[in-house]
Amino acid sequence: MKKPSSRIREEIARLQEQLKQAETREAERIGRIALKAGLGEIEIEESKLQGAFEELATRFRGGKGQATGRKSTTDARTGSETSSALAPGAAEGGIGEA
Repeated sequence: MKKPSSRIREEIARLQEQLKQAETREAERIGRIALKAGLGEIEIEESKLQGAFEELATRFRGGKGQATGRKSTTDARTGSETSSALAPGAAEGGIGEA
């Protein structure tokens, strides 16, 4: 028996709410960790910060590339630039956003 479209829409709405809650929890967790590391006091452009986080995520995935499918904003950086890009403000601009 097929589901009526109204039931599918209800299920989609419920799943979207669950996704929003999960993303909020994840953002709060990462934000707390960044603040504990002292990164909340450092100013950095949001695009540079995102690039540094993408590089960090790739590193922890074992260098298997990005799961998001987005083009990296840091393709031209070298390894030494990566650590300096992360350290100067990895928490700026992204804490608490969901």
